[in-house]
Amino acid sequence: MRRLLLASAVTLALAACGNKAADDTSTAVAAPASIDEVELIPREALFGNPERASVQLSPDGRYLSWIAPLDGTINVWVAPADDLSQAKAVTRDTARGIRNYFWSYRPETVLYLRDSGGDEDFHLHAVDLATGESRDLTPYEKTTAQVVGVSDRHPDAILVGMNDRDPKWHDLYRVDLASGERSLVERNTQEIAGYVADADYTLRFASRSRPDGGEDLLRRAGEGWEKYDEIPFEDGMGTGFAGLTKDGGTLYMRDSRGRDTAALFAVDTATGAKTLLHEDARADIGGGLADPATGQVQAVAVNYLREEWAVLDDSIKADLDKLAAIGPGEASINTRTLDDRTWIVAYSAAESPVEYYRYDRGDGGQLSRMFSGRPALENKPLVPMWPLEITSRDGKTLVSYLTLPAHADADGDGKADKPVPMVLLVHGGPWGRDAYGYSSYDQWLANRGYAVLSVNFRGSTGFGKAFTNAGDGEWAGKMHDDLIDGVQWAVQQGVTTQDKVAIMGGSYGGYATLVGLTFTPDAFACGVDIVGPANLNTLLSTVPPYWASFFEQLARRMGDPRTEEGKAWLTERSPLTRVDAIKKPLLIGQGANDPRVKQDESDQIVNAMTAKDIPVTYVLFPDEGHGFHRPENNKAFNAVAEGFLSQCLGGRAQPIGEEFTGSSITVPTGAEGVPGLAEALQSHTQEVRR
Repeated sequence: MRRLLLASAVTLALAACGNKAADDTSTAVAAPASIDEVELIPREALFGNPERASVQLSPDGRYLSWIAPLDGTINVWVAPADDLSQAKAVTRDTARGIRNYFWSYRPETVLYLRDSGGDEDFHLHAVDLATGESRDLTPYEKTTAQVVGVSDRHPDAILVGMNDRDPKWHDLYRVDLASGERSLVERNTQEIAGYVADADYTLRFASRSRPDGGEDLLRRAGEGWEKYDEIPFEDGMGTGFAGLTKDGGTLYMRDSRGRDTAALFAVDTATGAKTLLHEDARADIGGGLADPATGQVQAVAVNYLREEWAVLDDSIKADLDKLAAIGPGEASINTRTLDDRTWIVAYSAAESPVEYYRYDRGDGGQLSRMFSGRPALENKPLVPMWPLEITSRDGKTLVSYLTLPAHADADGDGKADKPVPMVLLVHGGPWGRDAYGYSSYDQWLANRGYAVLSVNFRGSTGFGKAFTNAGDGEWAGKMHDDLIDGVQWAVQQGVTTQDKVAIMGGSYGGYATLVGLTFTPDAFACGVDIVGPANLNTLLSTVPPYWASFFEQLARRMGDPRTEEGKAWLTERSPLTRVDAIKKPLLIGQGANDPRVKQDESDQIVNAMTAKDIPVTYVLFPDEGHGFHRPENNKAFNAVAEGFLSQCLGGRAQPIGEEFTGSSITVPTGAEGVPGLAEALQSHTQEVRR
């Protein structure tokens, strides 16, 4: 539900604006006394297709591109950079849409990734703007493409990993963009997890997982590989390759070895000498900004409560200062032209969805606003997100984020004026994190009358390896205790009351929801589980084959299904084992094609509940995978969730209405558990038949 920025992007976090003084009555607006006095934001504005997103410039600066709807489905559009009125769609997807695309260095050639129905077998396609021809560069069944190298020195070819020979391991190929022909660079017979090539497509470094969950770092030695370093298991989440300069002279590493938080190091590839570039005791190094001509890192980010940037190259300091002046939110640099004269910048804040700027670096830097990504949300009553620290019962600091509905924070200080119902929104992973920024889910729930709390429980990444590793073996244990501690903090602070808290999340967040209703059945009023696993043994026995390099990490951090002790632990920590304890309403959403959390995970717990006459509402989408990417399906599920939460917590709900139009929604069981759902389904079925 929340998405991380691509690694190639950069985000400049700025200090929050101060609120207007209380005696400034010139623009003062009376605070709403109840949520009913706040304009209801339609789900279409929050979850429908954006007008434009993922805006990029071609490397030569001639074309501007973005993704936008074509006949209701997200596709790639391209326009001359100096005449956006000439924009035209260059892809023609009619299914789930194109969301991941980028420019190659071959003139007028766009590359994009597409799977089928959410199966995550992403094929890499090339579009030739001159001819309009689209070519599948990885036309092999059950193949997930991995882009390894794109270089301006070799504009007509790219390096791509393909696992058509062995589903577990990707062989490396050089692919000609004009013909689509591939030539083998390396047959992966050594279980290589990842490759690093230089700008001339020469293999330089690689990594390989070990049976103990650690990793060997390899360097090229003739036609083979030699080990030159290693990453212990406990550093596996925070240490790894972070880039190579175009001359091949400097290797960048994120490294937590011998320390807690991961720092950024520059390694001289000739001598092995390491230079510390930046570190922060509070949090790991995050994204970086590299010179498009040399590949040298120019700035690096750290995200604790909010993202902060450290400039390593003074030549771009004035540029970053210029972007910082846009506003109190965050400015992301989507793309830089190869000559570095022009940047595309995306700006947003928690209460302001994305808007796009063109930044021309010449003449002191000219910043021009182009358009909003979601103009339907302009002037809507969006609310702030407040970063905070919560202390767990055993003394750990849990970086968290609170969003309050407008009527519960009249003076805008981030402290609740009165208790309201609350949704505990749990992130996935669990090896990920929540962060500050615009979130359609937080805004939606706050607009319906709920406080929203997101807690970075132990096991979350970004806060040092000790915090991440503290989650090992703690699924349904101390990781869940941290979430309960967050709820208790909210109750003590007057944000909510103990009887008016729901738990909701996707993937691991869905698992946490099921844990909440089974391990702590009195802690929550209800739960919304989206693609969450119910049986950890079957989860680990059905992971995608190309996760082989990560499996030892999974087994050591969760439980090893290959041992009797591990199986017992996984059984003990599985919500399915405690299904008898469920006594609060539960809504489950699942994609039938999910390759990570199979449909069987939801089927198992639904079947167990049904057998025991425990009510459950189960929503299934036959054309979705790990999450609901088609806006029609996302809106449909959220319409159901909105009615479900309204019945459970008492917030307001926009009627389902025509929200199922274009959706593949099915409800195998429990339609009667949500007001208006059975009627909406009947109407939708009749409409489809017509």
